[in-house]
Amino acid sequence: MRATHAVTGAGHRLRVLIGATAFAAATLLGVTACSSGGDAPAPAASTSALSGSITVFAAASLTKTFTEIGADFEKAHPGTTVSFSFAGSSDLVSQIKEGAPADVFASADQTNMKKVTDAGRAAGVPVDFATNVLAIAVPPGNPAKITGWNDLAKPGVKVVVCAPQVPCGAATVKVEQSTGVTLHPVSQESAVTDVLGKVSSGEADAGIVYVTDVKGAGSSVESVPFPEAGGVMNVYPISVLKGAPDSKVADAFVTYVTGPEGQKVLSVAGFGKP
Repeated sequence: MRATHAVTGAGHRLRVLIGATAFAAATLLGVTACSSGGDAPAPAASTSALSGSITVFAAASLTKTFTEIGADFEKAHPGTTVSFSFAGSSDLVSQIKEGAPADVFASADQTNMKKVTDAGRAAGVPVDFATNVLAIAVPPGNPAKITGWNDLAKPGVKVVVCAPQVPCGAATVKVEQSTGVTLHPVSQESAVTDVLGKVSSGEADAGIVYVTDVKGAGSSVESVPFPEAGGVMNVYPISVLKGAPDSKVADAFVTYVTGPEGQKVLSVAGFGKP
């Protein structure tokens, strides 16, 4: 009888020990669960957020649209900052090849982008994101009575164009070659915005710019129908550049430009699909 009692007592003590252990484990799990809840941020949220600053070198004809896209991008990614340098594509290429601190390059033609890729400065393959065509811009009221391309070659007409190495200038040369009508400009500018400025100020009777420039200028200039422009189209490529410190932000910006948000802004401005 004493042996049976001893076994029974031992069994009771074992059950008590197991129960106490289970209670301690449950309590520990409860504390752990409480400590992981509440205001503690989820790991995924902290790793997915973008942060950093990039500098985008972009063709002058993109000034208005990229400024808007940049602001939208910053709103979509509060931890980012996008700065821009706008100029003629050929000038930007020279700066990039000389080591200027640029993270992204958006060119107004594929020729100048090729110079960047040939120099080994592009990270990956550039992506085409827009197209554009030329337009004839004249001051309000069209004082020189320009009616089309042929009128630009008439004696006494002050025409301003982009320099041949600039995308809008290269496109102008192609139109001259296709029509057989050679222009005699009073000046050749390094950026399309400079051409537009001389027309809107009345310094020139007409200027060759892009349709997007005329549309963006509002009432400061007028456009003259220019059917010959349809045969020459500029394709705009964009690329992240090698050595970008915040390459994730640079990649995200390129994705934003080529995605629905950026494409909507470009379409409203008059750019075509690539």
